[in-house]
Parts: sequence; C-alpha cells; structure tokens
Amino acid sequence: MKAFSDLYVALDSTTKTSGKVAAMADYFRAAAPADAAWAIFFLSGRKLRQAVPTRRLAEWAIELARIEPWLFEECYHAVGDLAETIALLLPDPPAASTLPLSEWVHRLNDLRSADDSEQRRAMIDAWQSLDRAQRFIWNKLITGGFRVGVSQLLLTRALAQVAEVEPAIIAHRLMGSWQPTAEFFQSLSSQQSDSDLSRPYPFYLASPLEDDVKNLGDVNDWQAEWKWDGIRSQLINRGEVFLWSRGEELVTDRFPEISAAAKLLPDGVVIDGEILPWRDGVLPFSVLQRRIGRKSLSKKILAEAPVVLLAYDLLEHEGKDIREMPLVQRRALLSEVVAAAGHSKLLISPEVEGTWEQLSALRDESRARNVEGLMLKRKNSPYRLGRVRGDWWKWKIGPQTLDAVLVYAQRGSGKRASLYTDYTFALRDGEELVPFAKAYSGLSDAEIREVDQFIRKNTTEKFGPVRSVKPDLVFELAFEGIQHSPRHKSGIAVRFPRILRQRRDKTPAEADTVQTARAMIMAEKKSAEVDSRQGSLF
Repeated sequence: MKAFSDLYVALDSTTKTSGKVAAMADYFRAAAPADAAWAIFFLSGRKLRQAVPTRRLAEWAIELARIEPWLFEECYHAVGDLAETIALLLPDPPAASTLPLSEWVHRLNDLRSADDSEQRRAMIDAWQSLDRAQRFIWNKLITGGFRVGVSQLLLTRALAQVAEVEPAIIAHRLMGSWQPTAEFFQSLSSQQSDSDLSRPYPFYLASPLEDDVKNLGDVNDWQAEWKWDGIRSQLINRGEVFLWSRGEELVTDRFPEISAAAKLLPDGVVIDGEILPWRDGVLPFSVLQRRIGRKSLSKKILAEAPVVLLAYDLLEHEGKDIREMPLVQRRALLSEVVAAAGHSKLLISPEVEGTWEQLSALRDESRARNVEGLMLKRKNSPYRLGRVRGDWWKWKIGPQTLDAVLVYAQRGSGKRASLYTDYTFALRDGEELVPFAKAYSGLSDAEIREVDQFIRKNTTEKFGPVRSVKPDLVFELAFEGIQHSPRHKSGIAVRFPRILRQRRDKTPAEADTVQTARAMIMAEKKSAEVDSRQGSLF
C-alpha cells in the first residue's frame, strides 16, 4: 500500500505528463504483479462496489478520533472530502503497515460480507495501522472516490514502456472486461495475439473545431456526417455478439433489437457507431433516456423508445484489424457489410455533402434535426487511438442559453473545498425565483474567488453545507438540451448545464423566466413535429 500511496502523491504533485508517465513506469517495474494489476484497475478509473456505508465510516471515525459529531461535520465541510477528513483527524500509528496493495484490496472485499461489528473492527484496525497517506487512499478505495489526474493515454504509455509492447496493443488489452490479477498484468507483455473475443478497440475521439472551417482546406478532402446525440458504441460479431458503450460497459442485453441485427453480420466484424432513438428518423435524446438504467425492458418501453445502431466506421473485417486503412476504404467495406445484413435496426450514418458554405447552413439546422452539429473526418485518415487532433473534428452548434440568478451555493471538494463553487440557479416566475439548474464549471479561478467573496458576504440562510444567497448575481448558463420534468419544481430539466459568463449588465429583474424556458421546449417540439410530417431528413 505504501508504494501505491507514494505513487498517488507523485502523480498528484506534478502537472508534467512526462513526470506522470515516469512515476507510473517506475511503480510498475518494481511492484508485484498482483499489486500492479490492482493499480491499473484503479488508475484506469474502475471502481469496486462500496463495501461500507458512508454513514458508518463517519460514525466510527468520530468514535476513534474522540470528537463531537458537530466538530466532525464542521471539519468535513471545511475539507470537502470524507476520505481526507478521516485521514486528517485520526492519529498516526506508531508504525505504518507494510502489507501490499493487493492484500488491502482483499480485506476491502471481505468487508462486503461482514456484519456491522466485523466491519467496525476491521475499519478501526486498518485506520490504526496505516499512516495518513495510506489511510487516505484506503478511504478513497472504500468510498469509490479514488481519482487522480492520469488519463488512459498516459497509463497506456507507462505500461507500454514497461511491457515493451506498442501503446496501441496495450490500449486494446485494457479495453473491455478483464480481472485485476497477476496473470492479467503479466499478459500485457505477451507478444501473442489476444484471444478475448469480446474485447472492443479503443475509441477514436474527435476534437472540437474552434477555428474557421475553411482553414481545413479543400472540402473534397473531408467527409461530413451529422454529429449524433446518442450512445457511442462498438458492435462486435466474432461468432458471438457483443455491444459495448464508450464507457466500456457491456450493453448487449439492454438493446436486444440491435443484438439481433448483429447476428446477421458476417463473422469477424467490429462496427463503430451510435445507439440512437429512432422512428422513421432520429428522435430526441430524452426518448433514449427512458431506457438508460432500466434493468428490465417491457414491450411498452421497447415500443415507446425504439432504437437503431447508426454505423459510421468499420474497425475489423473478416477478423482483421483494418484501423490503419484509409477512412474511404473502411466506409466502402462498412456499406457492404451493413447492406448484406439487411436489417432495419442497423443503418449507415449518411454523408452530408456540399461546399463549406452549404455545410455551414446545414449545420445551423442541427437542433431541428435532433443532432449536435457536424462531424468532419479526413478521407484518407486511419482510425487513431484516443483524442488525436487533426483528422476528426466535431463542428457543433452553439449551446442553448438562459440568463439565471444565483440563489444557493455549496463548497466544492478536494482542492476547492475552501471555496463556494457549486451553484444553484433560478429563473423568474412572476415575483418568485424558481431553482432550475445546478452548475459547477465555467468560471476562471479569479472569477470563482470573486463569487466566493460575494457568497460569504451575502449569505441569508444556512441549511447544513448549503448557503442561501442574496439574489443579486446573474449568469448566462449554457446547456445541450431542455425538456419538461415533473421531478423539478420549475418543471424543467436541462442537459450538461455550465456557466458561460457573469451578466454584469443585467439585474435579477432582467433574468429569463420559466415561461421563456417553456417556450424553448415548445419550439423544439413543434420543429420536430414539422420535420416528422415532412418525412425523415436522414
């Protein structure tokens, strides 16, 4: 555990990618294979199911620290993170444990089947044998809150150095389902081909286009497609069908109609595409949300939220990795493969043709088409690894916006635990301000400090960690979608809200209203109905 906690400190204390890669490579060279496997598991963002309720952890920490609950609560609000609060409050042991990471994970897993008294005894024993840094990591692993500033790309680079294998091969082996065992870590260095039929390829991610589109050169060098608003996925048929989301979640059983269509594909095929709600054309993302997270799919929900897989790339053909093949050739093979399957739940993402001016005009129609803009892909490009700039661009439309009033605030977590960074915003409804969205991002560090000072000087009420704020500040909020929601007091829900800027030129009386938001919803609905009557646009 000490070596892993030292690695965490090293990664957290530098912003240099070379330093992070070097620290991880040093750790993997020295660690036992079982420890290294678990380190990969946690560094890649995977989590164990929480073994001990948060409430219990707080109770036992209060008991061991011998402090009053109110003092623990104040410390927690000041620190902003439960794992760190406990690590700081408890006294250090006379000597720190030398047990390896894999042993501590084994103990963590044993907690899941233990009763309350056994869990309490095990937790107190652990806290009393770990130093502060190790205790922090242990707490993070238990709560599922372990995060460190390392991308999958940096982890892949470090492992490639140690294993002496190409980064693309390592990235592929880290995809899909695998168990953090010593054998798995050792298999990363294998020179043999992978035998896991279910394993997807790493996704190629587009970069946002912020410059003038004409700077990309000749429009004929580029393939334009719609930027779909669904679930990025890979569909695999290697004698058995697998459907993976970009989050590396196996969703084969959640979309049985797509899985059935995949069985008509030839063996040895991997398709990159998007799961979309679809009925004679694409439907709003809110339709797809009705199916997300459901454990069982009734006939009613399948009828109300029909889906397709819209395919836009072919990564494997006849069992061969074709990612280095130019896009135009991959698309030609993709068209043949999808046409041969001949299933209505498996479609090709159409190309959008025109000059840059014509594409720009079409892009302006994106919201009415239930898409997010256009994708621009260089025709001779390979299918790259991760987010590599230059060949794939997402040319999205601007977000929808509303001007709203700051009404509540709460401290952030981690490094922002001492600042009020979590905000609730409201719209006007007559003389009342009705909360409708929360936002946590969009302001610079200087702007956050300025707003923090305002909140401290203008708090009107306290509700635990939440502060009610004098409604004086107006902010422009951006979001990707808006819809009716009976779960919210305002009756409105927005997707991916974030702060664009403070509207210093506006007073709260000039902020937008609930009625304005409802009108936006109705406008989208009418536009979609018109498109539906005119027939599919795709």
